[in-house]
Amino acid sequence: MAVDEAILQAIGRGDVLPTLRLYAWDPPCLSLGYAQSFSDVDHEQLNGHGWDVVRRITGGRAILHTDELTYSVIGHHDEPRFAGSVIESYQRLSQGLLEALHLLELPAEALPKSSEGAVTQEPVCFEAPSHFEITVNDKKLIGSAQARKKAGVLQHGTLPLFGDLTRITDVLVFPSDEDRINAGKRLLKRATTIETAMGPGITWEQAAAAVCKAFSTTFTLKLEPAELTSTELAQAEEFVEEKYAHPSWTERI
Repeated sequence: MAVDEAILQAIGRGDVLPTLRLYAWDPPCLSLGYAQSFSDVDHEQLNGHGWDVVRRITGGRAILHTDELTYSVIGHHDEPRFAGSVIESYQRLSQGLLEALHLLELPAEALPKSSEGAVTQEPVCFEAPSHFEITVNDKKLIGSAQARKKAGVLQHGTLPLFGDLTRITDVLVFPSDEDRINAGKRLLKRATTIETAMGPGITWEQAAAAVCKAFSTTFTLKLEPAELTSTELAQAEEFVEEKYAHPSWTERI
């Protein structure tokens, strides 16, 4: 999360080009949305699993980052791919993610959120519907969120490759064990992984290659691999110390 924000600040200064970043997590980490209550976290269970916790600068609900490909795409406000409203830019970027899944031979689609139904208060991100969420066989596959700051626009999200999605319920607070079990059942009805959708075999490297190719063709880009600059690395370390690893940020709500 610190690296994503460091890239955002570098783009705002004009130091680097718009950036597509693909990464993974070790150890697994529970990330909370910007405005989500820290009281949603079951600290005893989280510590027992040896997992980390962090708060994002983007909104939404909790995500357990493990066994996945995480992406971030970051650019200036005048970057054409981010033009228009949040929903318009979200829809546009979804086309690149959709094409990546099609390259992996997944029958994915992105549809606008229905205006019907109550707003969910569940702590799990993949239980909550969003505009142009990407689904396979009517189940959510990619969860994304966007933040617009003075420096630019950051959208990041997660593509679950395999594993038990209900693991996240182990480290969140529910009124009772029955509520926890029911939350897991709802999650499996509403969300999926690549392995569940099409069987085992897709690696992180294959998924990453598909995303790179899809963004290149969909947005007519020439992607150039690059390391983080020394300034980005230094600012990321500063963000870790002063923000993302600090209770004043993580536990602020």
